[in-house]
Amino acid sequence: AGNHTLLTEFVLSGLSSHPELQHLLFFTICFIYSITLIGNLLICVVTAHPTLHMPMYFFLRVLSFLDISTASVVVPKMLVNLLSEDRSISYLGCVTQLYCVVFLAATEWYLLAAMACDRYVAVCWPLRYSAIMNSRTCLSLVLLSCCSGKVVSVLQTAWVFTLSLCGPRRINYFFCDIPPLLALSCTDTSLYEKQLISATVLVIFTPFCLILLSYVCIISSILKISSAESRHKTFSTCSSHLTVVTLYCVSGTLIYLQPKSSNSQDAKKILALIYTTVIPTLNPLIYSLRNKEVKEVLIRVVAVLMKK
Repeated sequence: AGNHTLLTEFVLSGLSSHPELQHLLFFTICFIYSITLIGNLLICVVTAHPTLHMPMYFFLRVLSFLDISTASVVVPKMLVNLLSEDRSISYLGCVTQLYCVVFLAATEWYLLAAMACDRYVAVCWPLRYSAIMNSRTCLSLVLLSCCSGKVVSVLQTAWVFTLSLCGPRRINYFFCDIPPLLALSCTDTSLYEKQLISATVLVIFTPFCLILLSYVCIISSILKISSAESRHKTFSTCSSHLTVVTLYCVSGTLIYLQPKSSNSQDAKKILALIYTTVIPTLNPLIYSLRNKEVKEVLIRVVAVLMKK
């Protein structure tokens, strides 16, 4: 095709070109996806418990919903392609998938920044915490995260699909994402790559700097606490969030800071798999295993479900 308007579909190359690995990859990813759904649904149920009505758990519930959505946008199509010889995706399907992936990723980053602000207020302004982080503030932060994610997604998707994609129509990836789509362009994309790096800074590093600043203040306040037990308890509520932020930051920056680097495409596939499939599975484990209140309610919920 000589122009992107003539393209009616793309072909996704998938995770691996080795046929003997397809079934193994299918069952492995299917298992991981099942754990993602079960783990995050449990977190949604557990954090809705009356004893866990704090803003931290409201944000965690939203994060779990975003994790389910991210995995569900990518994994089902990937699983179908692992067992099918037809790995095509329609032009509209590719546009939709890219829009959803970027929207969910950007929203999640802004939400992680909101969660860091929540922890900052809880640790540094404990007496005013309830007044500042009321239900209206929490809902406003989530809506602001979603609106910011939507703006980023609309701009990035529009820019990618206004490029001349002159082939081949084969996308060397397992879902429609910006770096492999740029590789299909027959025009100079250097200006767009600079714009993508700017967007990466805006979406990842700006929230990361806000998170970092919040934790500098948090750690400073924790060090002033005289009780070692209180220091440990306060830091443990923050360490889970820091772990998740680190996982997203490392994988996200490595994927998008070199958008058209073909020699690292296989490495990017692995990073993208971690970002879209593995991290959403780890989030419930990270938060539940390091949080006493979540563990207690989780045990009670599981006990009730087993009785039924």
